[in-house]
Amino acid sequence: MTEQTSARVNAYTIDGDLFKVLINDEEQYSIWPEQKAVPAGWHEKGFSGSKEEVAAYIDQHWTDMRPASLRRAMEANKK
Repeated sequence: MTEQTSARVNAYTIDGDLFKVLINDEEQYSIWPEQKAVPAGWHEKGFSGSKEEVAAYIDQHWTDMRPASLRRAMEANKK
């Protein structure tokens, strides 16, 4: 593998890159490169930083891994 190929493969994990937090309609989070356009179905959460900072933010805020639709359905079944 050439250095150029290696750099392309590792483009999302280069130290010093900035990342942003995305969230979808199911309230699932994702780390996304700052320079990339937000994909359809996802929205910026308003936090960006290093990969470690963004991962820490997600760890703090995404405490229930169940999709939002499942959480709502489970709450409706309790009533």
